[in-house]
Amino acid sequence: MEYKTGSRIEKEFDAYGQWREALGNAITGYQEWLRKQDLSEAQCDLQLSEVLGTLHDNRLYVAFVAEYSRGKSELINGIFFGGLGKRVLPSTAGRTTMCPNELLHEPNAKPSIRLLPIETRKSGTPLVEYKNFADEWTSVEFDPSDPDDIAKALLHLTDIKTVPMEEAQALGLHVAEDEAHEDGMHITEDGKVEIPAWRHAIINFPHPMLDQGLVILDTPGLNALGAEPELTLNLLSSAHGVLFVLSADAGVTKSDMAVWRDHICGSERSTKGVLVALNKIDVLWDELRDPEEVEQEIQRQIETTARTLGVEKDRIFPVSAQKALLGKIRGDAELLAHSRIEELEGALADVLIPAKREIVRDNVRQNLNEIYKTMRLMLAQRVRGVNDHLQELDGLNSKNTVVIENMMDKVKQDKEHLEKSLQRFHATRSIFSQQTNLLYTHLNTKNLESLVAETKKDMTISLTTSGIKRSMEKFFVQAELSLKEGAIQAREIKTLMEGVYRKFQEEHGLAKIKPGAFSTTKYLRELKEVKAQYEQFLSGMSLVMTEQMTVVSKFYVSVVSGVKRIFEKANKDADNWLKTIMSPMETQVREHQMQLRRRLESIKRIHKATDSLDDRLGELKAVEEGFRMQEAKMEELIATVTQHLEYDDNHSETRVEETA
Repeated sequence: MEYKTGSRIEKEFDAYGQWREALGNAITGYQEWLRKQDLSEAQCDLQLSEVLGTLHDNRLYVAFVAEYSRGKSELINGIFFGGLGKRVLPSTAGRTTMCPNELLHEPNAKPSIRLLPIETRKSGTPLVEYKNFADEWTSVEFDPSDPDDIAKALLHLTDIKTVPMEEAQALGLHVAEDEAHEDGMHITEDGKVEIPAWRHAIINFPHPMLDQGLVILDTPGLNALGAEPELTLNLLSSAHGVLFVLSADAGVTKSDMAVWRDHICGSERSTKGVLVALNKIDVLWDELRDPEEVEQEIQRQIETTARTLGVEKDRIFPVSAQKALLGKIRGDAELLAHSRIEELEGALADVLIPAKREIVRDNVRQNLNEIYKTMRLMLAQRVRGVNDHLQELDGLNSKNTVVIENMMDKVKQDKEHLEKSLQRFHATRSIFSQQTNLLYTHLNTKNLESLVAETKKDMTISLTTSGIKRSMEKFFVQAELSLKEGAIQAREIKTLMEGVYRKFQEEHGLAKIKPGAFSTTKYLRELKEVKAQYEQFLSGMSLVMTEQMTVVSKFYVSVVSGVKRIFEKANKDADNWLKTIMSPMETQVREHQMQLRRRLESIKRIHKATDSLDDRLGELKAVEEGFRMQEAKMEELIATVTQHLEYDDNHSETRVEETA
């Protein structure tokens, strides 16, 4: 299917992709040069490969959140799929998206929609784990070049089934007795309930922006968010941008406010990265009304919405998703401008791209700085070693056997002293290993599993909401304590290694550097955010006790899943830190050993008269010059990488304007 491009957001995505590619090429060039110059040691090469992996892991998440019938699916169609000339997500009267879904592209898999049955909610297994069990999903493939086949496959997002009310409640789905309630659950005449057929859907769809790593999370309604709390805890909280969709013909309803308060911007959560779309402004268009009068009405709605939600007016964007899609399909520039979609697209690009770029930039910069430091130390030590040997030999005005023999003895003594220091260091390694094991004890997920089991037991015997709250409070206190104890242990390891570094520096004249630190501050902050989300969720509960126990239990599973991910991340980062804390010193020691061997061999050759003093001095000067040239070239390559890394987002915007 031919895809027409041209919107601001598409150009920004393209510019972001070019930035990642250029940066990746510069880092690859640096890595290959290090290998050719025999400067790349195993740990450095591994770190560079991990940096490149960070660039390739380019997923960028934007979540669309709204109650039913706000035109959310049509807005996704209008922003991202107008270039296909066809409505992709179902968005017609009476057929609304019933289950949360992720829209992405995995090039190695066939275009399809994968559907997870609603019954899996009973298992208590979080969504993230089900993603690893392919046989639990129903897969429907489609032809991406056939718009009708795409639409037919994606119509499964609207599938419903009828079950007894008890079954709906057992699945954690709140059934409102009031038919006017906006949660999408409908009670049939025989007292049964219409519920979504699917718990979650993953749509694998080839599309230019999805190819660049965009992932669209579509969350339909308060009931889906309440019954599937992992959406709030993990998917929404990790999204780089959130678009909250309201309807101009309804304003901010009670259920809209519940979604906003409980799942987007409640408690201490920031509104950074959150935009509000006031959709369906075309209902206000009236040929019998003056255009200025319509605009005044739109502005009144913006002000009212901003006041109700507690956000700035410039965060609210009035649009007509349906007219935007129609304008793009027909190539009608006037209708497209009238829909006001381009203002929203620009704002969305301004939220998404810089946020993702900064995350990537911070991760890459931190790792590269460690690598630069190690490589600079290595080359500086090589230059210093050659220079010291030059000065040593330059003092020999003529061949003096006694002096040369004394020099050989001195180098041999230095070599023996270094070997004894290394023996002491290897003895210290056992202490380092013990300290490391203690650190892993605080951060690993096995001990967390014990805490999980204990908390689950306490929750099972708790028959009240206050009992559940106490159990969860204890869980968070213990998890926080483990992270804090991990931080204390990391400081002890750093102190130990500082002593080792200092000893080698004093005894062997190595460069004065200090080992890096490991902090658990960011993990504690993430844990605090998970706790705040849980407390916000619990405070907003208004269900009967049987439903409350079901949903809170499911939220507990999501909490555990979120906390596990925090500990897994801390464990991985601690592992990388423990590898890098040794790297600078080990690199220096290896270089010092090589220099001592080269010095000893050089003096032996002069002593045996196989080399003249002048010849050897000339060789050493050439070696020193070679090292100086390597230093200059390495700084040139580092400058190239830095230039791409620090690429200003404003440059991207300028290029977009120039190509528009």
